[in-house]
Amino acid sequence: MSSNIQVRGQPLPRVPARNHHMTLTHLLVCGVSTKRHHREINAISRNRSPSLDSVPTRTDKRQFLRGDGNGKFGRFGGKFVPETLMSRLMELEDEFNFVMSDHEFQEELTTSLRDYVGRETPLYFAERLTEHYKNIVPTIEGGPEIYLKREDLSHCGSHKINNALAQAMISRRLGCSRVVAATGSGQHGVATAAACAKLSLECTVFMGATDIEKQSFNVRSMKLLGAQNLKFVLYIDLKRCMKSVEGTFKDASSEAIRNWVENLYTTYYLSGTVVGPHPCPIIVREFQSVIGKETRSQANQLWGGKPDVLVACVGSGSNALGLFHEFVGDKDVRLVGIEAAGLGLDSGKHSATLAVGDVGVYHGSMSYLLQDDQGQILKPHSVGVGLEYPGVGPEISFMKETGRAEFYTATDEEAIQACMRLSRLEGIIPALEASHALAFLDKLVPTLRDGAKVVVNCSGRGDKDLDTLIQRGMPSSLC
Repeated sequence: MSSNIQVRGQPLPRVPARNHHMTLTHLLVCGVSTKRHHREINAISRNRSPSLDSVPTRTDKRQFLRGDGNGKFGRFGGKFVPETLMSRLMELEDEFNFVMSDHEFQEELTTSLRDYVGRETPLYFAERLTEHYKNIVPTIEGGPEIYLKREDLSHCGSHKINNALAQAMISRRLGCSRVVAATGSGQHGVATAAACAKLSLECTVFMGATDIEKQSFNVRSMKLLGAQNLKFVLYIDLKRCMKSVEGTFKDASSEAIRNWVENLYTTYYLSGTVVGPHPCPIIVREFQSVIGKETRSQANQLWGGKPDVLVACVGSGSNALGLFHEFVGDKDVRLVGIEAAGLGLDSGKHSATLAVGDVGVYHGSMSYLLQDDQGQILKPHSVGVGLEYPGVGPEISFMKETGRAEFYTATDEEAIQACMRLSRLEGIIPALEASHALAFLDKLVPTLRDGAKVVVNCSGRGDKDLDTLIQRGMPSSLC
């Protein structure tokens, strides 16, 4: 591909230098398109069926460790922020680099992950789900074996607590008494609320009004966590629970960044996913990589080898990278990410950034984005609201461009059916986000050899989604 990038769409606004906060805010939250004309290629590639032939050649793992040292993975990532914010990000990077090798920090984190979060989470053999696919696919004899990485069993019900707890510890070390965060499905909000309550930090969670209506379970959880610790303050219009903004996760993220910029030296922005300016994506990935590290060790204990295929849903990418990162240098391990096709890729209501997106800058870094022909950011859609973000992380974007990982899609309806299937067969109610990964097993399993080991990241539990399931036609008597 040519390295020339055509800049289109909305330019960075020119704001009077005196209006410091306004300048920072606009530079961070405005999207800048750098669209490449590859829609035709994407239209072909997204319809490919999974195949054993798509196992990638060996990739140099060093490309995925720290990028080029400035948070760049190929052309993706970087720091598209004003100079004033650079010093704060450099301070964060220095502290992160220090704590990664600091014995005291690592010991405290390891103890908290074990005793507070409940790690390690099981690598569970889904025996009845495995048998289900043997029965419905006539060509399969022994068939592949399906395992679930049970992040739904973590404290607060998802993988989000791994990163939230670690970053809250960094916030305390930096002398920030206040934390701001943005959440979509509410899982990151609950995890951040819990971590801040544990460490006696003040916390504000931003959540879009649309998501608040869909995720009342997690909203109530955040309220309860706030009530238990008076130093934990979530405020404005939901009785000290959270600040409500119109829209969904992308809007909440913009509002949280604005709030951070306005309180730069007293407030820590706790990113829950692998997007934003460097070093934010690497920090989140590193603290989530415990998922893949455990998976490697557990696989070796269970069958004396590695998984053949790893499958995870992809919104902006934290749970996928958490599972994938440990294995990027293993040429014989397939990495498969599943995006939300929503109501269909041709409907305009989806969150399939890698399938139909273009390259641009949003929230401080370059990655694939959902954009219109003028480079304006499009509104994403998914029944799993945690997948409703118009972009993906730079490292995930790099995995697509280099071919190290494969990316496919699953629709709302396919995710709902997969959620109900796992609930009935295994007694596990997965989050609708994770259900997208489970849904793809219908297409993946028939292509695999007998005895292949498949690990699906069950990144969260589905209690929060019961109201959505009922609204989508599931009889309330089944809940």
